[in-house]
Amino acid sequence: MASVLRSLPRRISTRSHNCSFITSAFGTSCSKIYNTNTTNPRSHISPLTLTTTSTTQRRTMATDTTPKKYEWLVVVPDFPGVHQKRMDVRPQHFAGLQPSIDSGLFQMGGAVLNEVPEGTDPSKYSFAGSTIVVQAASREEVKEILRRDIYAQSGVWDVENTQMWPLLCAFRYPVKGQKEPAQGQ
Repeated sequence: MASVLRSLPRRISTRSHNCSFITSAFGTSCSKIYNTNTTNPRSHISPLTLTTTSTTQRRTMATDTTPKKYEWLVVVPDFPGVHQKRMDVRPQHFAGLQPSIDSGLFQMGGAVLNEVPEGTDPSKYSFAGSTIVVQAASREEVKEILRRDIYAQSGVWDVENTQMWPLLCAFRYPVKGQKEPAQGQ
C-alpha cells in the first residue's frame, strides 16, 4: 500500500468526502480510500483498498491582452469665444458621432450649458462644452478618442483641460423619443 501511495503525485490540493484530489502536471486524480474493516469502520489499522480514477486537465495561458474597458464620465470644456465655430461644425460633429454610438463606444453625450436655455434654437445657447460617457481602457485612450472629433480638430474643444472620472453607473434611462440600440450593443 505504501509503495502505491508513493508512486502517486505528491501534491494534494483538497480532501473531501473520503476522496483525495491529487493534482500534478499531468492532470487531477480522485483517489478514494475505502475501509474494508466491517467491525470498526473508524479503525486506522484495518486493511485499505485504493481505487483511483483520473481525468486529464489541459492548462492554457490566456492570450487576450486587451485591456479591460471602463465607462468614463468625461466633461470637455470649449475654448472661450468659439460659439460660431461650434455652430459651423456642429452638423459634422453629429454625423461623426453615429459610428461611435452604434459600436457602443459612446454611451451618452450632450452639450454642457452655462445657463438654462430659453428656447430650442441651439444658436442661442450658451455652450460651456460637452459631456460624454465613453468606453475606454485609460485616460489616454479617452483623450485620443476626443482628439479625433471635429470639435477638437477645429478648435472648439479644449481637450487638454478635459475632466474625466471612471464611472460605475447605477441606473440609466433612455431619452424619450430616441431610437433604442440593437440587441448586443
